[in-house]
Amino acid sequence: MRIIEFREALREAMSEEMRRDEKIFLLGEEVAEYNGAYKVSKGMLAEFGAKRVIDTPIAELGFAGIAVGAAANGLRPIVEFMTFNFSLVAIDQIINSAAKMYSMSGGQYNVPIVFRGPTASAGMLSSQHSQAFENWFANCPGLKVVVPSNPYDAKGLLKSAIRDNDPVIFMESEQMYGDKADVPETEYTIPIGLADIKKEGDSVTIVSFGKIIKVAMAAALELEKEGIHCEIVDLRTVRPIDYDTVIRSVKKTNRLVIVEEAWPLASISSEITFKVQKEAFDYLDAPILRVTTADTPLPYAPTLIDASLPSVAKVIKAVKEVMYVQK
Repeated sequence: MRIIEFREALREAMSEEMRRDEKIFLLGEEVAEYNGAYKVSKGMLAEFGAKRVIDTPIAELGFAGIAVGAAANGLRPIVEFMTFNFSLVAIDQIINSAAKMYSMSGGQYNVPIVFRGPTASAGMLSSQHSQAFENWFANCPGLKVVVPSNPYDAKGLLKSAIRDNDPVIFMESEQMYGDKADVPETEYTIPIGLADIKKEGDSVTIVSFGKIIKVAMAAALELEKEGIHCEIVDLRTVRPIDYDTVIRSVKKTNRLVIVEEAWPLASISSEITFKVQKEAFDYLDAPILRVTTADTPLPYAPTLIDASLPSVAKVIKAVKEVMYVQK
């Protein structure tokens, strides 16, 4: 084991897969000459050359469409969006072409493509650069949606995403690129669609994914001091969702708090709430609570950002409420 950054784990995943399969290539804004907007692709142009690490114009719809066509013709593109806020320009190609090609062709065309880049808030970037679209893409059949929370998971999941024959949305965070963790030098992959229990407990289940796992973990450590033992379930993928792991945990703890950096309406937490009440209603000792982003565009002022996003204090409050410690 050695400790590397999140960005390095992503780079290793892409580079290892590109060495393994010459059909894989990377394209996007600033991925080549500039080594990536967040230095995820640092050194890849030098190793793989300009035919496999390709700088594109600021034209997401155009280069997403080129990549979809390449995938339908047997190549395996990795498309980097500088931020998933910009993916809205390309969403027609993602939804109406990539996600539907296999079904519309009667199984004749696979579209093995990965769309990856940062999602959600990353500081004082205001409303148009701080949005979380995991639930938007997860709503579409034909897509798989992966949201890792740490470097180890990121590498294993990205390698699985690149090898997958279906289009995969792979969503990161600007605020995680510098996070460090032990990552094996040996080959490994992590299956898409399998949640992970990051911390075991028997008082309450906390479900989350992506960078907000860190908020959930910090809250759980504080609650531990008061004798409240939280079980943290990291979904890792939000399409497909590993409902079985969530429900097993709820049957053990009898309480559930879902933490998600997204607007509350039609969110991943809404879907999990429905599924748990349907499959494990008799095991619940309290109503399910959600901690989400405020139902408003994200403001610019730091104080208002803090008020809008999930926080350790908000998670602790929700956990104590389902424990009937406070209301």
